[in-house]
Amino acid sequence: TRIWPQTLLPSVVTQSLYFIIFGKFIGAQVGDIHNVSYLDFIVPGLVMMSVINNSYANVVSSFFGSKFQRNVEELLVSPAADWVIVGGYVFGGVLRGIIVAGLVFGVSVFFTHPQVTNLGWALLFVFLTATVFSLGGFLNALFAKKFDDIAIFPTFILTPLTYLGGVFYSITSLPEFWQNVSKANPILYMINGFRYGFLGVSDVSLGVSLAVLIGFIVILAAANLYLLKKGVGLKN
Repeated sequence: TRIWPQTLLPSVVTQSLYFIIFGKFIGAQVGDIHNVSYLDFIVPGLVMMSVINNSYANVVSSFFGSKFQRNVEELLVSPAADWVIVGGYVFGGVLRGIIVAGLVFGVSVFFTHPQVTNLGWALLFVFLTATVFSLGGFLNALFAKKFDDIAIFPTFILTPLTYLGGVFYSITSLPEFWQNVSKANPILYMINGFRYGFLGVSDVSLGVSLAVLIGFIVILAAANLYLLKKGVGLKN
């Protein structure tokens, strides 16, 4: 919050532009999807996109910054357990993701009247998704050796997967082959699970979406704890 113009404001500005360009200008030319207006359809996707980017960025920049400044050594020699260290950074990423989600959702009310049919599902998917990408950010920071290394994954992998994860479209509009290809994208399940909390519709099974999220959390948490214990990326 001390540097909120850097951590919170950019997502609000960026998503506002998406609402204007895709929601108002382009959306006016697009028909309803799943019996809801195009603008209402993309609101959950844009909120989730901000959650993904911010939870990831918060952890990868914070932990790598500690490595670069070498103050992470003070943390490692402290009596704090490995799970406390990982959990602390992840909690920070999750918190930033949730705050930004609330801000972007607040912006959306200036463009439409978004409905939330199941608040519990929406909050669950926000929390789980933020946790996944916070853990992913920690993993990236462990391996990163220079600042360029923390930009490679979000630029060449995270951003394409997000845009191809159903933020702006329903995969039901794609040919069958590309629908099957899209189902290999884990972000598709996160966005659709969150969209179900808003609109009550999803292109994929909610059970599968939950299984994907929980599976990634378990795998990434185990990997981070193991690598932190071994000192990977922390020992010269």
